[in-house]
Amino acid sequence: MERSNKSIIQYIPDFLDYCEVEKGLADKTQENYKRYLDKFVLWLKSTRKEGLKPQELTSEHIWAYRLYLSRFQGQNGHSLKKVTQNYYLIALRAFLGYFVAKDVVSVPPDKIALPKDARAEKTVKFLNLDQVEKLLMAPKTTEKDGLRDRAILEALFSAGLRVAELVALNKEQFGNIKNKKDLELGIIGKGSHPRTVYFSERALGWIKKYLETRKDKEKALFTNFRSRTDADTRLTARSIERIVKKYAILGGVPIFTSPHTLRHSYATDLLNQGVDLRSIQEFLGHRNIVTTQVYTHVTNKRLRDIHRQYHSGKNLKE
Repeated sequence: MERSNKSIIQYIPDFLDYCEVEKGLADKTQENYKRYLDKFVLWLKSTRKEGLKPQELTSEHIWAYRLYLSRFQGQNGHSLKKVTQNYYLIALRAFLGYFVAKDVVSVPPDKIALPKDARAEKTVKFLNLDQVEKLLMAPKTTEKDGLRDRAILEALFSAGLRVAELVALNKEQFGNIKNKKDLELGIIGKGSHPRTVYFSERALGWIKKYLETRKDKEKALFTNFRSRTDADTRLTARSIERIVKKYAILGGVPIFTSPHTLRHSYATDLLNQGVDLRSIQEFLGHRNIVTTQVYTHVTNKRLRDIHRQYHSGKNLKE
């Protein structure tokens, strides 16, 4: 193990490169790590420790940072939720793990213990099938943009796609789908488990209608019709998020609705239909089934209500 002459802050770009090249983490995960570590940098600067080197970091510093997160208040006066504090600590642990991998002396990652009850605060936000239907029906499909947007929403819910996976889709992957009733595509997202995604007959039907309006030679499946440049007109993840938000408002469904909400809705619907957790893990491309288990508590209330309705014992004689 080596002692370093560089400050901790100077190592952050190297850590993010490491996440991409050696760990193969998704772009979104890298973005999150940077955002969470920005808070650590803010704390270092606010306490005049911006020059702190990895070997100078102590358990006392970690404790002081945890207190800072616990007492932090944003511009709206709101404190950080326990689960949010957990994300900052997870990012810092990953950063310290980088020092271990590069033989740089610092505090071991396991010195940052994560609160056991933090995951209990985490809730999965999803739409029920009636709400999903309202969302899907919101685009005005007589218009070119509306037809594209309906295809986007149908694809997200049909295949449980991450927004980055949806953005990366190309027209050639859908080739000759004229007479197909369903479609299987191999997806290998950066940092995600390779898997096959399945598009339903309904989703494919809308994608077919949308592709019939495309006379251009662009590679991307979903494009920005209003682009004024000669560059790739592929819709961005941010554009997809805005599209979903737009139709959530028009369709009168919860304002929290995002592309990932449709992924959650897809998984929850599968679970409610009796699909086993291992299969859902494969559908979603989760590397670890622990990640998939977050959906099980979603259905606990539904199961309890069913038990009360059908197994209350009310028909038994006193």
